[in-house]
Amino acid sequence: MSDEDDLDDFEPDLDDLEKEDDDETEEWEDDRKEEEDISEKWIPTPLTADMMKEGLSLLCKTGNGLAHAYVKLEVKERDLTDIHLLRSYIHLRYVDISENHLTDLSPLNYLTHLLWLKADGNQLRSAQLNELPYLQIASFAYNQITDTEGISHPRLGSLDLKGNLIHTVTGLDPRKLISLHTLELRGNQLNSTLGINLPKLKKLYLAQNMLKKVEGLENLSNLTTLHLRDNQIETLSGFSGDMKSLQYLNLRGNMVADLRELAKLRDLPKLRALVLLDNPCTNENDYRQEALVQLAHLERLDKDFYEEEERAEADGIRQRMKEEQEQEAEPEHGSEGDQPLV
Repeated sequence: MSDEDDLDDFEPDLDDLEKEDDDETEEWEDDRKEEEDISEKWIPTPLTADMMKEGLSLLCKTGNGLAHAYVKLEVKERDLTDIHLLRSYIHLRYVDISENHLTDLSPLNYLTHLLWLKADGNQLRSAQLNELPYLQIASFAYNQITDTEGISHPRLGSLDLKGNLIHTVTGLDPRKLISLHTLELRGNQLNSTLGINLPKLKKLYLAQNMLKKVEGLENLSNLTTLHLRDNQIETLSGFSGDMKSLQYLNLRGNMVADLRELAKLRDLPKLRALVLLDNPCTNENDYRQEALVQLAHLERLDKDFYEEEERAEADGIRQRMKEEQEQEAEPEHGSEGDQPLV
């Protein structure tokens, strides 16, 4: 195994996305409540050589191929407050330091062969690190991070920042994050989608924030999945035909009241699955039918696929509407130009 080997990228099926969202919503609420209940001060607990010995595994060749070293470390749930010892373990590629009390990750700057990092459930206020040339997966979920500055790893493919305190997205430079395909920002305090100008992005998770509209996502031409569940979105403006890869859009638990807003999604050529549960518009009569009339290519609404009978009925309604519009556009008979000559 070399430092440049790619990690396996697990891609869930489309049918599983809604179930995953339900489960993770409950987990996020439970974790956040647990954090709020903790008020004690932590006893200083540095990482020790004995902990390292117990947590190290996966013996591999070093980068130059001339020696061997353990490249995987797991020291989760050890009440750690200090990981300065890691500065000496420069061959580490996989590090799990989650569920501790860490506030400083600077020792990780020495791990220039790092491929995978999990630092969930600590006391971090920032995810900032020096550029790590091989880092592909990084998770900083359920910390106290307030911004997205200082993240510039060129091979980073998946970044998890859910359950933090981020208000706005800044500093995510597409010229540096050239490989980022998955961005997780659920359960923060975002009031805007501006700052997520990452054209290579494929999956974006923005549920459980304070968003009222979608803006600044027009250039995400590779985005296939967008989660906006449990926000305060009323209008569906902000979607663009340039978002030509978007297939799955989750708007559950928002404030969309008018089904005519769905017409603003017609420019999304590949949209196949839409979730609108728990929006006011779902209480309207013929909700499912009206959604299909507005979005002819939709295959699934909420958790149910459309049947052929529903699709045929929607096609008929669209045809009648088209004929009525054409009739209204015809010039009235008996106008001056049509009067017979005397």
